[in-house]
Amino acid sequence: MRADLQSLEISKGELRHLSGIDPDDVFRPSMLQDAGKRLSFLVNEILIAIALTPIVVGGLYTFIILPAIGPSIYVTILLLIIVPISILAGRWFWLKKHSPKLLVNLLDDIDRYHAVLTAIDISDRLEIAGSANTSLTDRSQVIQALRLTREDLIRALMSEKILRENKNSIAANPELFSNNLRSLEAMQVNDRAGEYGRLLNEALQIGIGVQAEMRKLQNQRSRSQ
Repeated sequence: MRADLQSLEISKGELRHLSGIDPDDVFRPSMLQDAGKRLSFLVNEILIAIALTPIVVGGLYTFIILPAIGPSIYVTILLLIIVPISILAGRWFWLKKHSPKLLVNLLDDIDRYHAVLTAIDISDRLEIAGSANTSLTDRSQVIQALRLTREDLIRALMSEKILRENKNSIAANPELFSNNLRSLEAMQVNDRAGEYGRLLNEALQIGIGVQAEMRKLQNQRSRSQ
């Protein structure tokens, strides 16, 4: 990946710092639509349930089952079935409840943003291999559009975190609500039907999505004042 693309990436560590939440701990319905992410999510949840089951079963058996009815292999087997299912169900509802909707939407926008970066990286590799003929000017404009989009995404994450952690503080930071949408809309490429035209349009659509989330944040701020 070229250096200009690498500088545009938003790492998990940066996401964790900007949002104050580990992105892996945020439940997003969009993850279940992707086979790879769905499998990774389910495997992770199952492993957590398996790890917690002996602790929970041991506690229940020692402090409740033994004093109440004494040793029972049947109750133990029943607990080994019920407890992991209960843990999975409990975590499912807990993740859904503690995953802020605005943050979920922003993380989905960031996934789309990274998909554009990946598409450009693939195009760059094809160009190096002599399999593609692209315009350097168009590429530069798309990179500039993505820089503006990145700024808006970071600003939106900061705003969401401030509002979530301290609703009063965001009133003192109105600049967080500014965005680069007009600058994105003003950009032109030589061939909007070509690959870079498509990618620039995708960056614009992400910017529009971020602007919608920022408006929701503004509405929340207004209601909290």
